[in-house]
Amino acid sequence: MPMTREDLRHFCAALPNATHVVQWGDADVYKIGGKVFAILGMGETGNTITFKVSNLAFEILGDSPGLRPAPYMASRGLKWIQQYDAPGLPDDSLRAHIRASYDMVAAKLTRKLRAELGML
Repeated sequence: MPMTREDLRHFCAALPNATHVVQWGDADVYKIGGKVFAILGMGETGNTITFKVSNLAFEILGDSPGLRPAPYMASRGLKWIQQYDAPGLPDDSLRAHIRASYDMVAAKLTRKLRAELGML
């Protein structure tokens, strides 16, 4: 059975120093150091997950069934993918991409903030 929104909430919340806010209606937004790494619930169905990816992953995943460049973010040149429909990614791959998003965002935090968060 594919990961549910609740499964995704638990996964994102369990990442070290992750914080959660509800923004843009009912979207669950997960952040590290105040910077977004995952968004649950945007889109027409409310059953989406949006995450940051590398340039290569953006090129590969953008054309995959159930995935698309994230509306709004990709139009601004940001490399974010949204899983919006089946089949999307297998659960293990989805978790790996969310973790990679978290890692990419955390790596861009200032050294001082990473130290405050115990990440050095």
